[in-house]
Amino acid sequence: MRLGAGAFVCGEETALIASIEGKRGYPRPRPPYPSVKGLWGRPTVINNVETLANIPAIILKGGKWFSGIGTDTSRGTKVFALTGKVKNSGLIEVPMGTTLKEIVFDIGGGVLGDKKIKAVQTGGPSGGVIPEDFLNIPVGYESLQVLGSIMGSGGMIVMDETDCMVDIAKFYLGFCVDESCGKCAPCRIGGKQLLNLLEKISTGNSELADLDKLRRISLSMAKASLCGLGQTAPNPVLSTLKFFEEEYRTHIQDKKCPAGKCGSLMTYKIIQEKCKLCGLCVRNCPAEAISGDKKNGFVVNVEKCTRCGRCFEVCKFGAIVRQ
Repeated sequence: MRLGAGAFVCGEETALIASIEGKRGYPRPRPPYPSVKGLWGRPTVINNVETLANIPAIILKGGKWFSGIGTDTSRGTKVFALTGKVKNSGLIEVPMGTTLKEIVFDIGGGVLGDKKIKAVQTGGPSGGVIPEDFLNIPVGYESLQVLGSIMGSGGMIVMDETDCMVDIAKFYLGFCVDESCGKCAPCRIGGKQLLNLLEKISTGNSELADLDKLRRISLSMAKASLCGLGQTAPNPVLSTLKFFEEEYRTHIQDKKCPAGKCGSLMTYKIIQEKCKLCGLCVRNCPAEAISGDKKNGFVVNVEKCTRCGRCFEVCKFGAIVRQ
């Protein structure tokens, strides 16, 4: 057994083999497959640690026992890292075929603060976003693929109405861009172009034609990238576009972020009826964008405001709102 260097791309089998050999973790075209020509040119069986962990139990109890768990096309159990806006987070192991709704509400205890669930993201950084309408879907390799997601590394992140889908796509794509080995152009260039377009949308500097660009680049990456990293990196973009396109359009056309996450598209306003005239927002504003006094009240100067959100965070009376 060898301890890897931690590169995300080395989850791909040929890149992992290269790193074991002491080379840079670059994937290579297949065939030849590792079972024919793998580690140091020899036939190699290479699996991830989760697969290896199942082997002792299968040997002890038999393949029939293992096949009796799960569904016809997805056998056994699956370990998920359940996290996000969920009351009970942690590592869980469930039989294949368990629904997302059962995982979130029965095991996870529901959404934090009893807010409305918006979506569940599965598969890690290159997984897709599954909206509330599809939470009754049984978890399996094929069922997740139909919705534009993957099983992947077993990440499962619960999101509520305060999460912005543009921001989510940008976050995961940023990770994949950082972790790209850069060997093939579709991943190296395409990922960066997608990230630039998402940045434009989140700052209100985009146009509707950019949505078509997002789709075309994503599909090109999925088809032409050398390994699984580049092929699946567009999943967060494609899935959020598929199920939450209206949210993208609101960012572009109305210059608003419905979830209030994209700082460049937000403005802050003081509700005079709720304001207790404590002056805490004034003292904490780094841009000195709040003017007024305790006699006449306070107002936010939109032109000077840097949208850092500090006033919103320190107000104890809910007198400052994000618009």
